[in-house]
Amino acid sequence: MNPLNPPSFATLSPDRVLDALDSVGLHGDGRMLALNSYENRVYQIGMEDAPPLVVKFYRPQRWSDCAILEEHAFVQELFEREIPVVPAQLVNGSSLQVFEGFRFAVFARHGGRAPELEDRATLEWLGRFIGRIHAVGALQPYRERPTLDIQSFGIEPQAYLLSHDFIPPDLLAAYRSVSAQALEGVQRCYERAGALQMLRLHGDCHVGNVLWTDAGPHFVDFDDSRMGPAVQDLWMLLSGDRADRSRQLADLLAGYEDFCDFNPRELHLVEALRTLRLIHYAAWLARRWDDPAFPAAFPWFNTQRYWQDRILELREQIVLMEEGPLWMI
Repeated sequence: MNPLNPPSFATLSPDRVLDALDSVGLHGDGRMLALNSYENRVYQIGMEDAPPLVVKFYRPQRWSDCAILEEHAFVQELFEREIPVVPAQLVNGSSLQVFEGFRFAVFARHGGRAPELEDRATLEWLGRFIGRIHAVGALQPYRERPTLDIQSFGIEPQAYLLSHDFIPPDLLAAYRSVSAQALEGVQRCYERAGALQMLRLHGDCHVGNVLWTDAGPHFVDFDDSRMGPAVQDLWMLLSGDRADRSRQLADLLAGYEDFCDFNPRELHLVEALRTLRLIHYAAWLARRWDDPAFPAAFPWFNTQRYWQDRILELREQIVLMEEGPLWMI
């Protein structure tokens, strides 16, 4: 891939997708279904005389080849330990393929439904597998992938939003002020948490990336995998009021701690990580706004109401970060 002239997803036509598969000896039968993905482009492809495959085309210039291969190696390591994940398949000796500048990987298709997070046994089951993922993730660090930290998920995204004219002028001062206060609150949460162990994470472990069958869960889409604190893979599975989230956390950790110790001081980070995600998500939309898929999929972004809501949301987070952490019950 020429870094000065990367390919555009706009040129990734159905014919080009099938040609990419043909180039590595995989022959589709013409059936194609675009799956829900905006950062990358992901398709379910019907195959001649074989089960369908899922093909992921990576967004140009987001990850280096080494960073993609490092994630593939981690997922393969989990798979070999019988943890329910979906690894990239080796094709011609490599899990990463290239066609006309596009990098892509091929996966087996695994269906499933969303897990029932109101069920305590389901949460404990999920916790056991997340604990197993983290036990492996702690064995060695990523060397090519970054760490989830205040700088990369808070300070840099905030600076991008403030300097690229996405925020309406009459709300700019308010957003600048409230985001700065929010990041100060995040810093205080990290100070209360103290020294943290960083390990290889799923990184985006929300309900949409966990598929459930009668055999239990399997975890998909490690594209955001990076180093970070263990609680990052737990807090996005919590919902409801404080009492609800405390109960859910207790159920998750009941399974998690069968396989991996959890440092309770990391609970100081739950609202801090939520705050970082809110800032990072807004900047992610802004950075991708020149991709035609984004205005079509997120028409509410960059409106007056959108930024008013983000300011209110961050004010609420400032209060929540000072309330103290959730505790296991």
